[in-house]
Amino acid sequence: MEVIEKEPVWYDFFYTEITTGMRRGELCGLKWYDFDEKNGTMRVRRSVSAGKGGVLEIGETKTEKGKRIIRLPASTLRILTERKECALNDWVFPNLLEPGKPMNPSTAYGKLKSILKTAGLPDIRFHDLRHTFATHALTSGVDAKTLAGILGHTNASFTLDTYTH
Repeated sequence: MEVIEKEPVWYDFFYTEITTGMRRGELCGLKWYDFDEKNGTMRVRRSVSAGKGGVLEIGETKTEKGKRIIRLPASTLRILTERKECALNDWVFPNLLEPGKPMNPSTAYGKLKSILKTAGLPDIRFHDLRHTFATHALTSGVDAKTLAGILGHTNASFTLDTYTH
């Protein structure tokens, strides 16, 4: 995070990722009307993916259970509230080159790789950030059923099987 602290778009993007455990496409698909500042929540309703020829496709979440409401930590709520004050469009994380469109998940993946290299950190997948969130949540006392709901899993046994490492 220190590597990107002077890059507000990326800092906010990755901070939101590591404090919510959203899938990359879900994070890219957030719109401001999904953000409930008063109640401190974010509604996950859609996912963005790169289709054929790199054309962005905005569609459903991975599963029906993937449509969910996530309670935001106070620090993430503060970051998103500040971000919303200077928002230029509906996307929480707009495409940097085409602001009327959502962030391209491939761009976010590439930025992660660049950050890791600059910071001298091991090369990991973007999805490993989700695993990191889940592992920290479990070790901090979040029960498996609650975590399954946060992550959009159908059942807690899948969450435990996947994230207990």
